[in-house]
Amino acid sequence: MYRDHTRVVKIGDRVIGGGNPILIQSMTNTPTQDVKATVGQIHRLEAAGCEIVRCTVPDEAAARAISEIKKQIRIPLVADIHFDYKMAIAAIENGADKIRINPGNIGGKEKVAAVVDAARERRIPIRVGVNSGSLERNLVEKYGGVTAEGIVESALDKVHMIEDLGYQNLVISIKSSDVMMCVKAHELLAGKTDYPLHVGITESGTLISGNIKSSIGLALILNQGIGDTIRVSLTGDVTEEVKSAKLILRTLGLRKGGIEVVSCPTCGRTKIDLIGLANQVETMVGEFPDLNLKVAVMGCAVNGPGEAKEADLGIAGGVGEGLLIKKGEIVRKVPETEFVSTLRYELEHWKD
Repeated sequence: MYRDHTRVVKIGDRVIGGGNPILIQSMTNTPTQDVKATVGQIHRLEAAGCEIVRCTVPDEAAARAISEIKKQIRIPLVADIHFDYKMAIAAIENGADKIRINPGNIGGKEKVAAVVDAARERRIPIRVGVNSGSLERNLVEKYGGVTAEGIVESALDKVHMIEDLGYQNLVISIKSSDVMMCVKAHELLAGKTDYPLHVGITESGTLISGNIKSSIGLALILNQGIGDTIRVSLTGDVTEEVKSAKLILRTLGLRKGGIEVVSCPTCGRTKIDLIGLANQVETMVGEFPDLNLKVAVMGCAVNGPGEAKEADLGIAGGVGEGLLIKKGEIVRKVPETEFVSTLRYELEHWKD
């Protein structure tokens, strides 16, 4: 397993690599200089289960805001830098726990060296990030287009540039919106480095397409033992990224804890508002991150009771009512209007 042998890197009060748990990241989409809005969004991300958050730092106002934002949040903050090396240094000076740079777009070796010196002084890691959309022309020509091989070579070139400056407190990320290219690139890179890898499918799309592409890509990568942190990049509410990442990790058996909701797809036998119920329950169970349970929400008497009995807690729907099933036993009938409140009560008073 690659991730068992990657280097351990400390980000704020968290650690990645070396077989430590895979951490979930997301990125704010508020103007970073708007401290109130950014902190508010980070608090929502924290509540959803985000463990590392990244903010863009395009100017001095954003860099200065890092200091105040840090005072009001509980998770490590990564500064995302493009084009201006001075912003990387300013973000470091204002307390960023890690910086993300592409050494190829911040102005040459001397400027990269200045950033590395600042990171070394504060002992914070640098995430070297390369995306397929910004692959250098010479590598595009060398490989006859944008390829996994080119992405990996680009990333390792940047890593070697920083290593030559005597710094190895690094994390690598290589991303592409082409799922299979991204998978191949990670397979190639994992065999060439022991730095921890941040994994994701970039620009994956909206909630539906983005979740499908991210789930396929991340599953193929993570299941090979590759990846130390992840982000599910979605065009939508940032908390959806965290919910999806948690579910991907749980589905792959890489994380325990949290409530798994299973529900049937409905059919003509369904006599309750199962779709509405399932969505309400899925939202509600997020309030119980410390419970490790399976909750079933089923629509009819064909498979409902059996599936609910296999879960820790469940509702098997009937006509305007349903059976409450707990630890494999039928407890009582519940009116449809009380389904959610009943499940909530059971979770609030759950005892193993």
